[in-house]
Amino acid sequence: MKPKLILAALLMSGSTHVWAAPAPVSEATASESSIEQRLSRLEQLMQTRNLLQANLQQQLDLLQDEVSQLRGITEEHSYKLEKVLQRQRELYQEIEERVSAAYSQQPSYDSQSATTAVPTVDNEVTQTPVSSDVSENDAYDKAVKLIMQDKRYDAAIPEFQAFVKAYPNSVYVPNAHYWLGQLLTIKGDTAGAKFHFETVVNQHADSTKRPDALLKLATLEQQQGQLARAKQLFNEVITQYPDSTAAKLAADRVSKM
Repeated sequence: MKPKLILAALLMSGSTHVWAAPAPVSEATASESSIEQRLSRLEQLMQTRNLLQANLQQQLDLLQDEVSQLRGITEEHSYKLEKVLQRQRELYQEIEERVSAAYSQQPSYDSQSATTAVPTVDNEVTQTPVSSDVSENDAYDKAVKLIMQDKRYDAAIPEFQAFVKAYPNSVYVPNAHYWLGQLLTIKGDTAGAKFHFETVVNQHADSTKRPDALLKLATLEQQQGQLARAKQLFNEVITQYPDSTAAKLAADRVSKM
């Protein structure tokens, strides 16, 4: 029996050594290769991320440059717009001073007498919208320059009439009608003047020229002996535009009726 026990013990000891034997060389090599591949992939990912960050930073720098350029362009346009608005204010003030009719008189009209000084009806200068259409601005400026620079008041009338026909939706239309009313009043065409003042009053309620047009329409009615109608219009000026220069003039004229 003893030899059998000894043999069994030896077999048991041998099996234990088999279980504890190290892994084959091929398995260790495969494991190291797998780790190297993972590290390589991580390095590639890091490089890709760095490239993306560099591209994003470059795009951000470009966008900042574009924003700076747009800001500069906006500031330049704002400056030019303010200059145009200032020019419009000056134009309207000077036109008003030059061609506002002396309603209490019966003026004679020709290209020379129209240059005589006339009382200013309203010296208040208000901002006027500016069109973005270059041709529209040019056409309007052409008509205005006939008054301002050339002093050709008779020639300005067909220019304003052509402007209204060519640009019926222009922001300058109520102003064109207003100045047509002024010029036709000086020329002695009362019916034509009333038509243009009424157009401003009835069709352009938001126009800054409406209180003046309403006042001058009332004055024409007064000159024609339509005192009830004139008083009604004067009172409309006072009620609707109480703080305007036109309202002060209207109140003065009502008090003298």
